[in-house]
Amino acid sequence: MTDQAERTPTRTFDSLDPRTSNVLASYPIAGVSEVDDAVDRARSAARWWDVQGFTGRKRWLLEYKKAIAKDAQSLADVIAAETGKPDEDSLLEVMMGVEHIDWAARNAETTLKQRKVSSGLISANQQAYVGYRPFGVVGVIGPWNYPLYTPMGSIAYALAAGNAVVFKPSELTPGVGEWLAQKWNSLAAPHPVFQTVTGDGSTGTALCRSAVNKIAFTGSTATAKKVMATCAESLTPLVAECGGKDAMIVDADANLDAAVEFATFGAMGNAGQTCAGVERIYVAAPVYEKFVDKLAASVTALRPGGASTSSYGPMTLGKQSDIVRAQIQDALSKGGHAVVGGLDSLHGPYIDPVVLTDVPETSTAITEETFGPTVVVNKVRDLDEGIDRANASSYGLGASVFTKDPAAGRRAAERLDCGVVTVNSVLGFAGIPALPFGGTGDSGFGRIHGADGLREFSTVKSLAVQKFAAPLNLLTMQRKARDLKISALMLKLRHGRG
Repeated sequence: MTDQAERTPTRTFDSLDPRTSNVLASYPIAGVSEVDDAVDRARSAARWWDVQGFTGRKRWLLEYKKAIAKDAQSLADVIAAETGKPDEDSLLEVMMGVEHIDWAARNAETTLKQRKVSSGLISANQQAYVGYRPFGVVGVIGPWNYPLYTPMGSIAYALAAGNAVVFKPSELTPGVGEWLAQKWNSLAAPHPVFQTVTGDGSTGTALCRSAVNKIAFTGSTATAKKVMATCAESLTPLVAECGGKDAMIVDADANLDAAVEFATFGAMGNAGQTCAGVERIYVAAPVYEKFVDKLAASVTALRPGGASTSSYGPMTLGKQSDIVRAQIQDALSKGGHAVVGGLDSLHGPYIDPVVLTDVPETSTAITEETFGPTVVVNKVRDLDEGIDRANASSYGLGASVFTKDPAAGRRAAERLDCGVVTVNSVLGFAGIPALPFGGTGDSGFGRIHGADGLREFSTVKSLAVQKFAAPLNLLTMQRKARDLKISALMLKLRHGRG
């Protein structure tokens, strides 16, 4: 047997404040043995958690969300320190995360409990049921841009569905993951239903290769492909929420002041580090110049910085600035114009707002995820052309439509190839726990949140119970000619007419 001291992680990494580069704390890099140990503990805990049933799990989860809500400012402080985002944004993230815990806890039974379904005419002697069972242990790999809200969309729903969870937070925000685990432990649950393991990419790989029954991943499309390849080694199922290149479409009749306010929030909020943020805006020609002028005035008033009252903070991931710079450079070199900011907008970890216009659709500023406070505003003929351009992306996470006519907005939403659309708002879905969230194409697959999110972390179990012997028995090796003849006649009468 391996000595426990030999199994203790010896490597560590530092969590840094992106505003100052100061070390916040050091955390262990969990290796294969540490991850496997956590999953083994979770496997045992999952059996206890399953026995609690929907009512018991609801009680524990509501206690958990209450404990988080009571200590919300403490958690918000950790988020602010590790991401650099303003205090208000950090507290808003806590609020939304708590709402999702509450919804998952209260709606799991209604969504997942066994229900009776129709047996159909030819199986009238059977009673049919559909139910949902937990996978067992779910591994959650979280992102750094919303280190609480985003992974909680998997953690809360997986727990409510009856699974134990092992959470690997981003190496940029390990403190948030540790805080969440410690708060769960404060409830004094008799088994480790929720655990956090910290580390780098190797820890995430170890989690994918462990005995977890499903992985929930949030991150870039490139990393998702690597995670998927690793999961494929053991046929471990995966739900992946990847990047986006979300488009906003502004029709000629739209309320421009409202559209500009939402565009500013969607493009610049959290320094543009939002997977479903606004990165492309297509504006109908009759109102294009007016929209650009209003947007330029709106974003120019923003003040990024490290203060708690700043409009937004730094790039949490330092190398993201290089991607932003390269895309601005590509847009300008291909004929685009910077009506606000430009290459001189980058100041170390901080980037001033950048608004680009007349950018060719082949530019990387249009085709690749930016993840920075930069937005492209291009002119289109009308709503139809805006939809066509929005759909030309390989990403399909979200989109927004602004129009005076809600019915036209809903028709446009149906034509957009993405997972979520908002009409006359941006990111409005984020605070609606009942709405599933996820994308298509390079934005990933599967869904978190809502009833679909609960089912995402469940396996379907079908049940057929025979009530009495079938009048026409075809499920036998000694079929009667009479039964087959009558059944063939019924086939023609029931399905072959008309």
